[in-house]
Amino acid sequence: MKLLHIDASILHDQSVSRQLTAAIIKQLTQATPEAKVVRHDLVIEPVGHLSTLEFLAWQGVAPQDESSNQDVARNAKILDDFLAADVVVIGAPMYNFSLPSQLKAWLDRLSVAGKTFRYTANGPEGLAGGKRVIVASTRGGLYSGEAPAAFLDHQETYLRGFFGFLGMTDITFIRAEGLAISPESRSAAIEAAVAAVQSLTA
Repeated sequence: MKLLHIDASILHDQSVSRQLTAAIIKQLTQATPEAKVVRHDLVIEPVGHLSTLEFLAWQGVAPQDESSNQDVARNAKILDDFLAADVVVIGAPMYNFSLPSQLKAWLDRLSVAGKTFRYTANGPEGLAGGKRVIVASTRGGLYSGEAPAAFLDHQETYLRGFFGFLGMTDITFIRAEGLAISPESRSAAIEAAVAAVQSLTA
């Protein structure tokens, strides 16, 4: 089994999403010791916004300078790591009702026509099915279920839609929300999320 571990929180050691992705990886590797883990920390090694030359490279237009060639090679590795993974574990904190821009930049490198999806006469078809996605979702407020602010959730809804477009339907959210409401709410949310992690099976 190949695990792809993605972190995107800017809070480093103070990050709950990082705490949860580490716990998820530990849970899965304890169940499957032979599993191989590839990790990308999108804050320590940011991929940056998608450029014109990077986009054109997917359409067969080769870049003419060394820097752009390096970016294209990096993007190829990002995509290869994703395609090779059986399980993708993502730390996704909510920033302003959506995703960290670091995570969005990584996702932009995955949506490649002919590689992870294709257009057909019957509409788009995902080509990356069969993978399992586990998202450590963290939120300062309450956005799930019947919460009054649920309509502002452009974090989990985006991720479910994005990966569904690529053909992935096995998506699990390990959620810790209400982290900013009070110390008690934060502790309870983390405790519940850790318990959910411990129920995961490989």
